[in-house]
Amino acid sequence: MGVIIVDGSTVRSFVEDSAAFDKAVSERFASLDLNGDGVLSRAELRRALETYRLLESHFGAEVVALPADLARLYDSIFEQFDVDRSGTVDLPEFRSEMRRMLLAIADGLGSVPIQMAIDDDGDGGTSFLQKAADLEAAKISKAATTTHE
Repeated sequence: MGVIIVDGSTVRSFVEDSAAFDKAVSERFASLDLNGDGVLSRAELRRALETYRLLESHFGAEVVALPADLARLYDSIFEQFDVDRSGTVDLPEFRSEMRRMLLAIADGLGSVPIQMAIDDDGDGGTSFLQKAADLEAAKISKAATTTHE
C-alpha cells in the first residue's frame, strides 16, 4: 500500500501524456486478457471488477449484495466498455472508456489536492492514479534537476 497526493491536474496530465497513458492502459488490458485473444470477454472483465469488491463495504460497514444485483452491475459496466456491442471489449474500447473514467475522476477532484491510500489492485499492477502521481513526481524531479544544473 502506498500513499499519494493527487488533484485533477495530476490525473488529467497523465491522461494527456499519450505515451504514458497508452502504455499503462495496454499493460492493464494485457493483464486482464487471460486467454490472450486480444479482447476482453464478459467473464474476463467481471473477474477484474470482482477484485475491486465494489459492493462489499460502504463506509466500513459490510454490505451484502444479492447475486442478481451483482450480475446487473457487472453487466452494465461491461456494456459501458463494449461500445460496438460485439460481446467483447477490444483495446481501443478499453482505452477510450479508461480515458473517459479518468477524466471524470480529474473533474471530480478539481484543483484541491487530496491524499489517498492506494492498495495493490490484486493483479500485481499499479493503479492508474499511482501512475499519474509517479508521472507528476518524475516531471517535478526533472524540472528541479534542470533548474539546479
